[in-house]
Amino acid sequence: MALKEIRKVKTRFITPKLYKVIFLNDNFTTFDFVIEVLKCIFHKKEQEAIDLTYKIDREGSAVVGIYPYEIAREKIDETHNMARSRGFPLRAKMEEA
Repeated sequence: MALKEIRKVKTRFITPKLYKVIFLNDNFTTFDFVIEVLKCIFHKKEQEAIDLTYKIDREGSAVVGIYPYEIAREKIDETHNMARSRGFPLRAKMEEA
């Protein structure tokens, strides 16, 4: 009679690092455009987009979302492309959360 070998296998799940997407204030990008970007690209509701826009204006910057690296990078690129196509200097950056 053969003995069965039983092995325990440990499974590890690695959660990806998260990154904050931060909008930076400037004196040229309109409130309406920032609100539009927050709604279109970051899927914010109207009031949340307005609140974030005022925070960016008052404090000089604000975190508009926290995402894995690839998604954060994509949203920043979309933001910059949309801003440049409309002639605005809106800038966004990311930092590790």
